[in-house]
Amino acid sequence: MIIHQFDQQNSLLKKFISEIRDVNIQKDAMRFRRNIERIGEILAYELSKNLDYESTVVTTPFGTKQTALPTDELVLCSVLRAGLPLHHGLLSYFDGAENAFISAYRHHPNGGDDFEVIVKYLAAPSLEGKTLVLTDPMLATGKTLENVINAMKKHGTPKKIHIISVIGSRAGVAHVEEVFPKETQLWIAAVDDELTSKGYIIPGLGDAGDLSYGVKL
Repeated sequence: MIIHQFDQQNSLLKKFISEIRDVNIQKDAMRFRRNIERIGEILAYELSKNLDYESTVVTTPFGTKQTALPTDELVLCSVLRAGLPLHHGLLSYFDGAENAFISAYRHHPNGGDDFEVIVKYLAAPSLEGKTLVLTDPMLATGKTLENVINAMKKHGTPKKIHIISVIGSRAGVAHVEEVFPKETQLWIAAVDDELTSKGYIIPGLGDAGDLSYGVKL
C-alpha cells in the first residue's frame, strides 16, 4: 500500500485538524462538519495528482489552449453516517464522480470490548474498471473498511482503489495495508499512536458521526 500522511508537514491542513480535535471548538457541529469538508477538499486535490490524464484542447473567446484533464471514472463511496461531510468535500472537487453509500456499525454482542462490524445497506453503481475512492473519517481498527470492500465485491472489480481518512491509528493503517491490494493508496490527514480497549483512537477526536449530526441512541 502507498501511504500519503499529511500531518508530517506544515500546512493549513493542521489548523483544520486541530479544530476538529479541540473539545471546545468541536461543540459547534456546523463548524466541525465544514472542517471535515475542508480536509476532504485538500485530500481530494492531493489525490488528483495521481489520476490519469489526457491532453485536450479548450476553446476560449480568443483562441485555443492545450491542457490535460483527468480521465478516471471515479466512484466515491462513503460510510454512513460519519463519512457524509468528508464525502461532500470530495464531491465539491470531483463533481463528475458517481456515488456510493454503505452503512457499517459496530456490534458488541456481549456488551464487552470485542465487536464485529455489521454492513446492512449498500447503494453503488458498477465498479468494474473504475477508480474507487473509499471515504471513512476515522480509520480506527480498519475492520470497517475491510468489511466495506468485501461487501462491494459483488459490484465489480475496480481498476484502482484509494482510501481517504481524516484520522487513523497505526494499528488501523497496518490492518488496512494487510487486507487491501498492495496497489491501494491511502490518503490520511493524521495518524495517532494508540487505541482504547474498545478500539477508539487516542487522542483522536471522539465520535465523528455524533459530532457531525448529534448523539444517537
